[in-house]
Amino acid sequence: MARIVGVDLPTEKRVDIGLTTIYGIGRSNVVGVLKKARVDAAKRVKDLTSEEINRLQEAMERVATEGSLRQKINEDIRRMKTIGCYQGIRHAQNLPVRGQRTRSNARTKRGKRVTVGALKKKDLTKFGDGQKEKETKSNE
Repeated sequence: MARIVGVDLPTEKRVDIGLTTIYGIGRSNVVGVLKKARVDAAKRVKDLTSEEINRLQEAMERVATEGSLRQKINEDIRRMKTIGCYQGIRHAQNLPVRGQRTRSNARTKRGKRVTVGALKKKDLTKFGDGQKEKETKSNE
């Protein structure tokens, strides 16, 4: 089992696909990392030698991944919030940041739908607001 940058790679997958399980490494980054490490992309992770794993680890040290990348992203978001830029305000309000439509979409960012609107008289009495209205009318 190959362990690179603190992540266990899936043994049955190809090296180029297996490396994408590391946070911060995508399909485009993999090509450069494999060239630097001189490792064949078509090889399976289980077939890697210890020398190839060491070369991969050395090549990955130059790329921001896992904890350091997450920390950098969180610092960037915190900085945007403190200076009050548009993106920081959108992050603070838990809304999409990059100009996406929010009227009908953005459910993953905004959460479950909450219906907002007028209540029927039956529902108002359940919440106790109907009693307050009756008392104010009788006092007048």
